[in-house]
Amino acid sequence: MSLEQQLIERLQALHPTHLAVMNESSGHGGYYPGKESHFKVIIVGDVFDGLRLVQRHQKVYSQVGDLLAAGGGAIHALAIHAYVPNEWDGEAPASPECAHAPKA
Repeated sequence: MSLEQQLIERLQALHPTHLAVMNESSGHGGYYPGKESHFKVIIVGDVFDGLRLVQRHQKVYSQVGDLLAAGGGAIHALAIHAYVPNEWDGEAPASPECAHAPKA
């Protein structure tokens, strides 16, 4: 099963009202077709109500931490955008350009 699919399945445990997982690996150095190393997650749910930003990230890490490189997994970077429903306006910040991105 792909890392992207594993992220989606594990994050479903938080019962999100909206979940988007994007593989952003192609915008980073060392990319090759099929590489899964950099992801962006947009997750919206009541589970984040009353939590500070770091606590929201900890909720996400509790589900996917072993997939991250520091936990022995293959994901090098995970951008997390976690919202409660009344904060979600349908837009998440754009990801920054990678200094080592493949040149066109």
